[in-house]
Amino acid sequence: MSGYGQASTGSGNVQQEVDKPVQYICGDCAFKVVLKRGDPIRCTDCGYRVLYKERTNRMVQFEAR
Repeated sequence: MSGYGQASTGSGNVQQEVDKPVQYICGDCAFKVVLKRGDPIRCTDCGYRVLYKERTNRMVQFEAR
């Protein structure tokens, strides 16, 4: 077993991470939109439906083989 596909955050606070609002950027007007689970995927400023997820502040590191 290589452990591939097994994700572990180590925090155990999965419910808090699910309810946390996520910030997106509108593809048309570059307005920052904050969405929660179940919210319609639409810019609140111009109504455009293409939103880009902001990059995380957390360090992301990959191990090459």
